[in-house]
Amino acid sequence: MASDLSKTMSLDNPVFKAYLFYCCILVLKVLGVVVLIGRHRFGKKIFRSPEDTLLLKNAKVKFDDPDIERPRRAHLNDLENIPFFFVAAFAYMLTNPNPWLAINLFRAFTFARIAHTFVYAVVVIPQPARAITWETSDNASSIDYSNKIVVLLSGVGVGFSPYWCIADCVNR
Repeated sequence: MASDLSKTMSLDNPVFKAYLFYCCILVLKVLGVVVLIGRHRFGKKIFRSPEDTLLLKNAKVKFDDPDIERPRRAHLNDLENIPFFFVAAFAYMLTNPNPWLAINLFRAFTFARIAHTFVYAVVVIPQPARAITWETSDNASSIDYSNKIVVLLSGVGVGFSPYWCIADCVNR
């Protein structure tokens, strides 16, 4: 068991390497949104706390500036979705998934999160662009992890295998 875990969490495992890579990309993406928020706040001299207005002359407290609120909401959305990815993708990786499927699902989630922020906070594109990018990231994580739940359940005797499990199960 311990040797299986050390093989799974080894840089020789392409799924583990992809997991680390895409987690790092997502962390940089979240931090990039923080920089975007800060750029807007300092550029417009608008802050949420009165004590922060002491930093710049003519700064003011305002809570509803759309140029600040959009990236802030995108950041909050990231904080709701990306930590779930870290945990669920790690658990998925421990089930020894098909490398091609796992890596492409990690990739799809990451690119969809980047696109979501881009269409929501950087270059505002009307709906359904944001909904499509969010749904893509949600579907990537849902198919990924529900697939493994089904495989684990069938291993304890529940015994069903829905269509999305086929690509992973065929390669076992």
